[in-house]
Amino acid sequence: MAIDTTTQTSPATTTPPGVPRLSTRDKLVLFVLCAAQFMVALDFSVLNVALPDLGRDLGMSQSALQWAVTAFALPSGGFLLLFGRVGDLFGRRGLFLTGLTLFGAASLLSTLAWDPASFLAGRALQGLGAAAIVPTGMSLLTTTFPEGPARDRALGISGTLLSLGFTIGMVAGGTLTDTFGWRSTMALLTVFALIVLPSAPGLLPKTPPRGPHGVTGATAPERPRLDVPGAVTVTTGLLSLIYALSTAADHGFGRADVIAGLIAGLVLLTAFAIVESRSAAPLVSLPMLRRRTVAWGNLGGLVTFSMMSTIVFVLTLYLQEILRLSAFETGLVFGVQGLLSVVAGTLAPKVIGRLGARRTLVCSLTGQGALIATLLLLDTHGWSAWLATAAVALASMCHLGAIISYGLTVTSGVPDEEQGLATGLVTSTQQVGITIGIPLLGVLATTSGDLLSGVHIVVALDAAIVLAAAALIGLALRRAQSRT
Repeated sequence: MAIDTTTQTSPATTTPPGVPRLSTRDKLVLFVLCAAQFMVALDFSVLNVALPDLGRDLGMSQSALQWAVTAFALPSGGFLLLFGRVGDLFGRRGLFLTGLTLFGAASLLSTLAWDPASFLAGRALQGLGAAAIVPTGMSLLTTTFPEGPARDRALGISGTLLSLGFTIGMVAGGTLTDTFGWRSTMALLTVFALIVLPSAPGLLPKTPPRGPHGVTGATAPERPRLDVPGAVTVTTGLLSLIYALSTAADHGFGRADVIAGLIAGLVLLTAFAIVESRSAAPLVSLPMLRRRTVAWGNLGGLVTFSMMSTIVFVLTLYLQEILRLSAFETGLVFGVQGLLSVVAGTLAPKVIGRLGARRTLVCSLTGQGALIATLLLLDTHGWSAWLATAAVALASMCHLGAIISYGLTVTSGVPDEEQGLATGLVTSTQQVGITIGIPLLGVLATTSGDLLSGVHIVVALDAAIVLAAAALIGLALRRAQSRT
């Protein structure tokens, strides 16, 4: 299959059945895009276990250590929608390469940091680079591989590496910190950027700027326009919400800055909706948000990410605080999760080919919720470690199926000129989902007088939310399909 540099998708119904073989160039393009996504996923988790060493080395207090995570999460989540649309209008390839360069330079700054300010500046710039890489990389993937089995397979590989990167980060972070120190976790990201960046310019297809109505090149009737009021309100709104939720995870919802951040975020996002309804060239197309596949598909993504990140968090506490497993043994539990995620990434495109993306999304969420519910059997005995290993690994297979199928559900049928917007919504859902799960549910485990009881409460709520979402999404998407 030759790579399609015209970015014109073809209907899935015209693609021959079966998973197609990828050409050498296809594989190289996929390698570049997936390696960049893997690098960003790695950054979400590789630093977590290194935070105590980092604090001692740079003189950061325990309360200040949350900013090592928040400084990355704020720009990476807050600027996703904006950069997705900028890529649509002014060229995805250029923005992707800019983000990759910034991410590599920021990782080097974080590696060499000499005080808290220089380290946090590096983390913030990493987040800004990630905000450019993720939506443009995803939209380059969806426009390079035509809709159907080729895109299913490409998204399957990308979703596998996304999940695997987060898992490997948890295992590698402890190993690197114990062996070489905390700086090696940031140096690893620098090396990844240096591997990907030299090969990207010659492989990635150029995407010409587009006019406001999706017309490309010199024939565009007007210069591309950016919805500045929409960009300001949605970016500051997301920044406020992510700050508030990230801070609440460590200090609770009672703090004044958390309450102010939540209120400001909701007000700004409401203002954003009003701005978009009146804009001639909106940042987010409201008709797109009214599509059932976009709205309900993103809900599925929000639920699968937020609820799985919560389970990983509470299981980490449970394995180390109740079963007294070491950090290395805990890492092995999540290593099994990563291995089965690779298997799921291989199987998911075949399942989607048979069931379709919408049905696969519902089935995956149902499986994830049911397997999470089995963790209610956890107790203080050693056999519970085996139950936790099996349940979280199998739930992660369903989780990966949900990741791939919700991305396909949201982006299928979307015109190429709006793929950056659609994938910006997809990736914003990922970031917000990862951010909100722990403060909303995980905090119940840490504030409970009895940790085991707290874990059971979180597991029960988590499973109920996932299963309820599966039922609602299944009903909504069935109605959407019956109308088409």
